[in-house]
Amino acid sequence: MAPPPKKPRRTAERILEVTLELFNRFGEPNVSTTLISAELNISPGNLYYHYPAKDELINALFGRYEEALTQLLHAADDVRNVEDAWLFFHMLFELIWRYRFLYRDLNDLLSKNRKLETHFQAVLKNKTHAVKAVLDGLSRGSAIKLDSRAADPTATAMVVVLTYWLSYEYVRDPRHALEPDSAGPALLRGAFHVLSLLMPYLEPGQREHLLGLVGPYQKP
Repeated sequence: MAPPPKKPRRTAERILEVTLELFNRFGEPNVSTTLISAELNISPGNLYYHYPAKDELINALFGRYEEALTQLLHAADDVRNVEDAWLFFHMLFELIWRYRFLYRDLNDLLSKNRKLETHFQAVLKNKTHAVKAVLDGLSRGSAIKLDSRAADPTATAMVVVLTYWLSYEYVRDPRHALEPDSAGPALLRGAFHVLSLLMPYLEPGQREHLLGLVGPYQKP
């Protein structure tokens, strides 16, 4: 009888947790492996044993993000009205926020990391497919009236906002935008502005419901 699989090393888990926290707080380009090992109170050699290069830390965190994103995007098939869509996009922004260093430093990361360069193209493709599923579900639920010719450009615009919303927030307020206390309002604003692209197509009752959901976060 084969022995049970070994549990992941606790040190490796701690390294990823602390690395994610530091990347999110300071930005990936500003965090060295020396800083990570110092924050963990371990030797650089111990860190190197688990992750021999900084790119391996980035790739491991991206792998976790990609796996969680794939699972979440399946929920797009269940969207039928504005309430469903609001929940879906808010959950999506929550996941993006958890791995916000990827989006804060996206262009820099893609220019340096071949795996991210190729895999993020798949991320965009999967996001677009999910957004189109949302639009289809809203149409079938009679929440929107959207001409088939407008579906592709609308989905693309929604994915652009999804992908670059946190960059916009950061430019608006570089010192505070990506701090933990800013999460709630930033996520609500992001979800609203993605859905606001559907305003011309929403049925009147659904439009009013969306405006009611966003409440005070409608302000820029």
